[in-house]
Amino acid sequence: MLALFFILWIVLNGRVTLELILLGIPIAAAVFLFAHFAFGYSAGSEFKILRYAPLAIWYGLNLVIEIIKASLNVIAVILNPGKKPDPVLIEFDSGLPSSFQNVVLANSITLTPGTVTVEMEGDHFLVHCLIPEYAEGIEESSFVKLLRRIKV
Repeated sequence: MLALFFILWIVLNGRVTLELILLGIPIAAAVFLFAHFAFGYSAGSEFKILRYAPLAIWYGLNLVIEIIKASLNVIAVILNPGKKPDPVLIEFDSGLPSSFQNVVLANSITLTPGTVTVEMEGDHFLVHCLIPEYAEGIEESSFVKLLRRIKV
């Protein structure tokens, strides 16, 4: 994390000089210490983040793919005069143990066109879907399967 703070310092300054490097090292260290004391950040949490980085990248790619697919489906509903929106509200339990996983799932559902998370309480979700087909299999979606692999 210290290295990331230093890299951020260099990027935000837009140039690399000896003066910026010598000034950036103590500033990055001070920000790192602030994160440690104010937010309880530790090296153990850094290893946990690094351990799940490939899964997070895969989740992000999966989210982008699902957004594109859902966008095309919503466009088809809008442009097809014979297919009218038939909104439904569905309830389901995700079975995810942590609030972090459930919040990520709720946001992923809302980011996907045609669905909106209306309410989340624990692992219980209320989701608005533009058409009933969008509700099929939502409790076992690729989002849920990937989030189950994270042990928070």
